[in-house]
Amino acid sequence: MVAALERAVELSARGLGRVSPNPAVGCVILDAEGHMAGEGWHARPGGPHAEVVALDGARTPSSAAGGTAVVTLEPCPHTGRTGPCTQALLKAGISRVVYAVADPLHEGGGEVLQQAGVEVHGPGSDLVPAEFTQSAAFVNEPWLTAQRTSRPHVTWKFAATLDGRSAAADGTSRWITGDEVRADVHQLRDSVDAVLIGAGTQRTDDPQLTVRPAPQDGRQPLRVILDPSGTTAPGSRVLDAAAPTLLVLGTDAPEPDAPDRVQIARVPKAMKEAGGLDLDSVLATLYARDVRSILLEGGPSLAGSFLAAGLVDRVVAYLAPALLGAGPAALADAGVATIAGTHRLEPIDVTTLGPDIRLIARPTRRTDR
Repeated sequence: MVAALERAVELSARGLGRVSPNPAVGCVILDAEGHMAGEGWHARPGGPHAEVVALDGARTPSSAAGGTAVVTLEPCPHTGRTGPCTQALLKAGISRVVYAVADPLHEGGGEVLQQAGVEVHGPGSDLVPAEFTQSAAFVNEPWLTAQRTSRPHVTWKFAATLDGRSAAADGTSRWITGDEVRADVHQLRDSVDAVLIGAGTQRTDDPQLTVRPAPQDGRQPLRVILDPSGTTAPGSRVLDAAAPTLLVLGTDAPEPDAPDRVQIARVPKAMKEAGGLDLDSVLATLYARDVRSILLEGGPSLAGSFLAAGLVDRVVAYLAPALLGAGPAALADAGVATIAGTHRLEPIDVTTLGPDIRLIARPTRRTDR
């Protein structure tokens, strides 16, 4: 059972960046003897759900009869663009369902199955270890956060030296970290719906913000540029055809000189930030476009604004074993006036990537907001 649980979580991650506004779900089907019979994951919105893919991929049509479905998210009981997964499981003759995380949007699937005579084990049961629930929830954290907050989940990514510098005193920053970190960043981009920067970073670095090498399915995250005054220059790399782009402008910004393929949105400027856009309006705009996960790759000022507003849900820090002693800091003003206001982080994972260290952490929500 443990192997099936781990495999289901692994499968679910394949849908990241590709299934929004739906959750990323993985499923493993075991036959009546407990042997692997089929597996699948939800690959695209409007496409078959993980349970249906796993059942369709079973060794034979009868392999699932009397067997077990191991799913990362509670099977849905409703009819949307596809039919209810509960009915697909019942039709296949599944006798036991094990799921890691309750569905906060379409709850009740477990109860439907139980009423039909299926043995159901959800989070907290003996067959569902806490670590399985935690790992499944971590994969689906962007979707779960979006359900709770009605805004996209935001991951802030940055690279810095051990003394917190993102560049040298002369402004050079390539390369603070090594090849392994750069490869990891591209995998991170591949797992999100959108990559977001501000106009300052766009002007200074002219990044392309694509996944390289391009994934096999050709999918690229939406590039989002927060450009209050409409200063993104024609010919900027973010305006090329390599990936979709959304320019988010202030309501009074001039019409940009951009190709027709570039999307345009306008939001009001923030009252507290001179020249900056209202971040709640930015996230609401992206949520309405079915964006559920954002990778914040902007500079220190934009990161500070997101942190100060309590809008960072995860931090991925790449730390190089190096010291600069001078140069721009990785983070600017983040609304901290005293030590009591420190943005505390709960570490989730620490991994060595070549000579560098990757720290994944979750901000501890302050109670004074």
